[in-house]
Amino acid sequence: PEVCLRLEVGPNAAVHSPLAVQNGFLHMLVHSYTAELFMSFLTNLGPFLEDEIIPEVIPMEIEVVDTKITLKDDSPQVYPTSPGPVPITLAVDHVIVKRRDDGVFYLTGKGSPKQEKPVSVLQEQKAPVECVLAAPAAGTHGLQLKEVPELQRELQTMKIALAEANMDKARLLQEIRKYNPLFQL
Repeated sequence: PEVCLRLEVGPNAAVHSPLAVQNGFLHMLVHSYTAELFMSFLTNLGPFLEDEIIPEVIPMEIEVVDTKITLKDDSPQVYPTSPGPVPITLAVDHVIVKRRDDGVFYLTGKGSPKQEKPVSVLQEQKAPVECVLAAPAAGTHGLQLKEVPELQRELQTMKIALAEANMDKARLLQEIRKYNPLFQL
């Protein structure tokens, strides 16, 4: 991990902002950083950030590049049989946080040269699209006879999957009601 910190004060800091001449300009770069934090750390950070004195505005720029932060929930479990919450990973490619002379923080991002396009499951499994009409018009044949058995097999598969999902739902509701008999869906 690489952390660079630079503080400029005086006439040379005027290139960043007029206020930087008087109060200074802080530039921070965090590169290739990986961390695991507990959620309680973030929730208990609030009192340390509160202050009764309004601080001086220091213009700054914080640049975060190629960083991963994993958040783990360390709160007590409600149900002892639960496997627990899944950690959340926040991957930051390139983000810049700027604080200008007005004291407002501005968040900007820079795009990655390797832009990934999300591919949906439906796009991967596209089949040739044909028109299915309830009452075919004159001259239109609708579905061909060889496609009907294939569609019937797909329908049967979907019915089985739906039945399994309903059984799983009933089993999970029964498990929840063991611990909370008044639970309603």
